[in-house]
Amino acid sequence: MSKLEELEHEINKIKERNARVEADKAWETSFARRIIITVGTYAFAALFLLAIDAPNPFLAASVPAAGFLFSTLTLPFLKERWLGKRRTK
Repeated sequence: MSKLEELEHEINKIKERNARVEADKAWETSFARRIIITVGTYAFAALFLLAIDAPNPFLAASVPAAGFLFSTLTLPFLKERWLGKRRTK
């Protein structure tokens, strides 16, 4: 393999890696992921509360699910504020 072919191969590997990283980042920040985790959190909490015979398990299960969803909605705002302060230092 010539030096030029080696460089092309390395560039293609970097491009493939970048595409994977971008896809992972898109998933991590997607609204679909947030909803899936929120629904999963609600279902798990509801099943747990049913198992321990807690009062109002379906209502109580909404608390951790809503807490998770709320935290994901506020984090981008807080991240930007934090980054803004770091840039000014």
